[in-house]
Amino acid sequence: MIGAADRLFLRRAVELAARGLYSVSGNPRVGCVIVRDGNVIGRGWHQRAGGPHAEALAIADADVRGATAYVSLEPCCHTGRQPPCVAALIRHGVARVVVALTDPDPRVSGRGCQALRQAGVNVDVEELPAAAELNAGYLKRVRHGLPWVRVKVAASLDGRVATASGESQWITSPAARSDAQHWRARSSAIVTGVGTVLADDPALTVREERFAGAGGIRQPLVAVADRRGRTPTDAKLFDADRPALLFCGEEAPARHPRAQVVAGDRAAGLRPLLEHLAGRGCDEVLVEAGPTLTGAFLGTTLWDETVIYLAPKLLGSEALPLARLTLSRLADCVTAQVVAVDSIGPDVRVVLRRVHAEPA
Repeated sequence: MIGAADRLFLRRAVELAARGLYSVSGNPRVGCVIVRDGNVIGRGWHQRAGGPHAEALAIADADVRGATAYVSLEPCCHTGRQPPCVAALIRHGVARVVVALTDPDPRVSGRGCQALRQAGVNVDVEELPAAAELNAGYLKRVRHGLPWVRVKVAASLDGRVATASGESQWITSPAARSDAQHWRARSSAIVTGVGTVLADDPALTVREERFAGAGGIRQPLVAVADRRGRTPTDAKLFDADRPALLFCGEEAPARHPRAQVVAGDRAAGLRPLLEHLAGRGCDEVLVEAGPTLTGAFLGTTLWDETVIYLAPKLLGSEALPLARLTLSRLADCVTAQVVAVDSIGPDVRVVLRRVHAEPA
């Protein structure tokens, strides 16, 4: 039976899980709080992929025999890079486990809770939307084999991203550009187009120390949609210590001296790119690109969220549009739900979610 105190401690476990927002990639963000007689005696959160799990870190805090463990995700019951958390909870005598989210991984889904019950541990599950929201990318990758795709755009109030001559630095304010670092820092990969690389030569890195986690700042993998392999070898995006991929078509070179070339079928669209990233364990993908690639994503059902920073400026009808979309009927328009509108310095940040995107 779930009570008010249980929900309070479950929310605390989710808050702890969020501490791994910028450092965990390829694994879910998980937090654990262990409680006895209403007092927290152990706490932990998953800090990096391959590192100790939240439950193991919380158990290490104190003698937890007879206590209750509140976990933001169902404890694992298989051996990966770390031993199973279910075994640790049983071995250390935890009497009850309360779970905020069932793990969809077929190696775990329901089995973790079942194994605990079979060992005499009381288990309650209270699905919290906040727990699912924190791991939206992980959930989508496991369930559908695709990452959570977030498109980020900086534009003028009339929806323009550059002047007619291509000048775009800077439309938005320093405050907005700093705020946008959050989306990079939490992403597993950044996707851009070769046009953006040739025009702007962006570094596409996380630069601010506030995003440092265990082991420092984690730089997302970078992937360039580059059909003919035109990305220069001296592009700034290669300067960071992280993997770089070129998604190319049949016309591309077989090799690139500074990136892994991934051949693709142009007719297959963007799905193979995303499937490849999901196969590499990428949960959240951030698209930072020009109007062509942005429009290519927004014209499909492959995107989940769009973050638009709007500056109080007008660039006029000859300037480059936010996205190149060819729509002849109003019925064909891209439809989204507004989930947040916030002021960021002099600019406005609008977060849109595609209708029917998970989590609901």
